[in-house]
Amino acid sequence: MMRLADYIEHHATEIVDAAEIFAGTQLAGRVTLDSETLRDHLPQILEIIVTDLRGSQSEQQEREKAEGEHDTPATSPMSPAQWHGQLRAKSGFSIEHLVAEYRVLRAAVLRLWSEQEPVTAESFEDMMRFNQAIDQAIAESVAYYATEAETWRNIFLGVLGHDLRGPLTAILLTSNVMSQLTTEAPLSRLTKRLVMSGERMATLLDDLLDFSRTSLGVGIRITRKDADLAQELRDEIEMLRMAWPDTQIDFDAPDGMHACVDASRLREALANLVNNAVKHGNAQARVRVTLGEDDAGIVLTVENRGNAIPAATLSTMFDPLRRGAEYAGLEDGASLGLGLFVVREVVRAHDGEVTVRSAGDSTTFTMRMPSTAPANDALID
Repeated sequence: MMRLADYIEHHATEIVDAAEIFAGTQLAGRVTLDSETLRDHLPQILEIIVTDLRGSQSEQQEREKAEGEHDTPATSPMSPAQWHGQLRAKSGFSIEHLVAEYRVLRAAVLRLWSEQEPVTAESFEDMMRFNQAIDQAIAESVAYYATEAETWRNIFLGVLGHDLRGPLTAILLTSNVMSQLTTEAPLSRLTKRLVMSGERMATLLDDLLDFSRTSLGVGIRITRKDADLAQELRDEIEMLRMAWPDTQIDFDAPDGMHACVDASRLREALANLVNNAVKHGNAQARVRVTLGEDDAGIVLTVENRGNAIPAATLSTMFDPLRRGAEYAGLEDGASLGLGLFVVREVVRAHDGEVTVRSAGDSTTFTMRMPSTAPANDALID
């Protein structure tokens, strides 16, 4: 009897030929790839499978492999399966095509081998181990395919957001000029609405760019400067009061609090928290903002009244593009769901953390961060 490892080794070319033909059919009419690209890392993947089949394996090792504990770690050089998944993403394959390739590879091996060899205890064990090895290769390929696809998706979002800034800036400039030239009340209202809509679009684009930069591992850029943070946030609160005239927004802060921070970014974070509190809290209750200091540095809190947030929602509130179910009907259609995500990244860029506590009818967001720049880097970019 020929063991499965020997069969794969002797028929590797035939097996990879079948996989290459299938891979070529998946891109028919869309992308033309040469034979080397279509075959990619399949021969190396088969070599690893053959080596695995010929090695000894205990029941514990079999269980660990089935649970994914023997997948190639991120700290090690990439395996052929990981390279295969990454390059398939770059070549235009869908994830369905990637998995289908492995299905063809599996079928080509097992069908041809089973037609020539009788079913025995040894052949059954070989098939079990072969399937485990294929499953491990699929898992590694899919993981790296997803990472590569996500990277390019974020690059696309960043490029899109960047390219839209040009025409949007022209629209805003033109709208502002029109508002200054117009004295008639109806036209003034229309130009004011146009300017406000443009500014809203600019904010959305800023959030989108922040999200794409952070997803690519770049992070939100901040520029630390010495600033009177109390006065900066007081100015932001005045703007928020004008934006939400029906909500009482209290601000408690010392007369002056100097810190080496990116005041513009912290104003943005505060605005996101207050807007979130007004939209999702009790409309008749006040929003309380408090700025203070402790031994660790700056402490900024935003508290609002309303229904307690479920624990399951609290655990994902700062994740991008996530909303709790209780907020599903409150969206105004103009939000990307990135407000709290931006808050978290701004605070992280300042070497701080943001937390949320919700109990009874009170929800409080707390931002804590150092009031000074890192000793070795007074300017973070």
